[in-house]
Amino acid sequence: MSNQQPDFRLDHTMIRVFNQEDTLDFYTRILGMKILRQNDYPDGRFTNTFIGYQGEDEGTTIEMTYNWDQEEPYDMGNAWGHLALKVSDVYATAEYLKSQGVEFVREPGPMKGGTRTIAFIKDPNGYVIELNEPIGG
Repeated sequence: MSNQQPDFRLDHTMIRVFNQEDTLDFYTRILGMKILRQNDYPDGRFTNTFIGYQGEDEGTTIEMTYNWDQEEPYDMGNAWGHLALKVSDVYATAEYLKSQGVEFVREPGPMKGGTRTIAFIKDPNGYVIELNEPIGG
C-alpha cells in the first residue's frame, strides 16, 4: 500500500435550490456562468444542473439540486458560509450587480483586518456569495 497522497482537487460544491429557473438565470445571465450539464431523475424526483466558468475537467463547478416536491424555501441554518467569486474590480462589479437588482449583504470595501477588497451578495435562494478582489487589483 502506497503512502503517497492522491492528487486531490476541488470538484464541485452542491447547493439545493428552491426555484430552478430564477437560480439558473442569476448564475448564467448575471454572473456569466455556463450550464455544463443538466439531468432529470424522475424516480428520485429531482434535477441536477452543473454550472461553472470552465468545463468540469478544467475547473470547479456548482451542482444545483432542484427537488421537485420542495414546497418551502430551504432553511439555511447557521453553519453555511459562502461561495466566493474572484473579480478584477469589486467596485465596478458591484455597480453592475446593483443595476441587475442583486441584493448586497455587505457593500464593497476593505476586508476588516485584511488586505483584500470584498463584498457579499445573495442569490435568489439566499446563498451568500463573496466577491473577492485579488491583492493589488
